[in-house]
Amino acid sequence: MEVRLVAARTVMALDGCGLACKYILFLFNLLFAVLGFAFLGLGLWLRFSDNTRPIFEINALNSSTFVLGVILLIALGTVMLVVVTVGDYGACSEKKCALQVFSVLLFILAVAEVVFGIVAYTQREEVGMRVAEFYTSIYTLFATSKDVGIGVTLMFIHEMLHCCGLTGVTLLEIVSQTCPKPKSFLENIAMPTCPGVITDFFNSNAQMVMAIFIGTGALLIIAFICSVILNEKLRVSSSSSPQYIILTNAAQSLPVVSQHQHESSLNPDQEPVTFTPLT
Repeated sequence: MEVRLVAARTVMALDGCGLACKYILFLFNLLFAVLGFAFLGLGLWLRFSDNTRPIFEINALNSSTFVLGVILLIALGTVMLVVVTVGDYGACSEKKCALQVFSVLLFILAVAEVVFGIVAYTQREEVGMRVAEFYTSIYTLFATSKDVGIGVTLMFIHEMLHCCGLTGVTLLEIVSQTCPKPKSFLENIAMPTCPGVITDFFNSNAQMVMAIFIGTGALLIIAFICSVILNEKLRVSSSSSPQYIILTNAAQSLPVVSQHQHESSLNPDQEPVTFTPLT
């Protein structure tokens, strides 16, 4: 009889906690991917558009707030898409190495979000002035080029902050077509100016801005915890002890009756009968 021992490693399925973390990471990466594509698309469009490309070709403007803002958008969108790619690959294919890299990237981003929130709060006046300067650059580009894409960007800013251009006077404002609808009778004549609204927003809502950054960092921490839990579940599943299966390769045979044994069991008066051995 031939006996073989075969080691069969059993793969444990993820429990409820592991599956919940897996789905949470999937939804998180989906949201992160949408934001990453939005930031990267806007940054690339501002960088390579026919109306904005000359700004990057002038050496004197290479350190302007507009150029730095566009570079920041491109870098942020790229980093977010890289993190999403690694996270989705690790969560969907259940790869521990990819999840470990994803956890490290999430931790770095979470720390960066908290640091940026604190800096934005402590340097709120400087940040407000920089953002107002960025708006002025976009305003000037639209006033000189009438580009539709830049107009859409201005319209989004005006609707979000409820302001209108650099002067606020509806009859004199050259970008009045992008301004929001007036909420009162006086706003038909003049609306708040966007640079002033932006500066006041950062000065008066610095705590809310810091809370947004810290809240985003907390969301990243939650995704980081889920990634660590999922990685631990996969480690426990892959390190389960192997079970051995006994495989036999023996052919069961019928008993063979020899001719001598059969003859001895017969009566002396009977003639012997021969049986053919069966295997």
